[in-house]
Amino acid sequence: MLDPELLERITARRAELDELEEQLAKQLAEVRAERDELAVAERVLERMTGQLAEERASAGPVPGQVGGRAVMLIPHRESGVEEDSLPWDYQRILAAVQQAAGPVMAREVGEAVGVGVSVKAKLEPLRSKLIRLVDRGWLRKLPDGRFTTRL
Repeated sequence: MLDPELLERITARRAELDELEEQLAKQLAEVRAERDELAVAERVLERMTGQLAEERASAGPVPGQVGGRAVMLIPHRESGVEEDSLPWDYQRILAAVQQAAGPVMAREVGEAVGVGVSVKAKLEPLRSKLIRLVDRGWLRKLPDGRFTTRL
């Protein structure tokens, strides 16, 4: 003969496990749905990244607008782009670095182009222009902060 108390415990445990199974099935469905959403997001991101890369590759530097006036941006150094495509003050800075015997500090470039290097407010815009020339591939900045022509 079966013990009714044991049968009751088995039935109660089975009910608990059935409830747990339902919860786990629900969680599993939520995890799978989120995984599917992430896969879609990843495909969209890859597609958009590819499109942006193509657009950037096909688009050249575009003149910007400051205060409603067109300003000439510093072009990237590429084959066919000459130094004379740079604005006049950038050409002077580039020439000063090229004429130096070796790598130069921003202060030395300032002295060569006639910027008041004793005033920090005049030296920082020059340093900004040097860094812009580095970013566009016209110059190279060494780890010690000196600038040189690209090798």
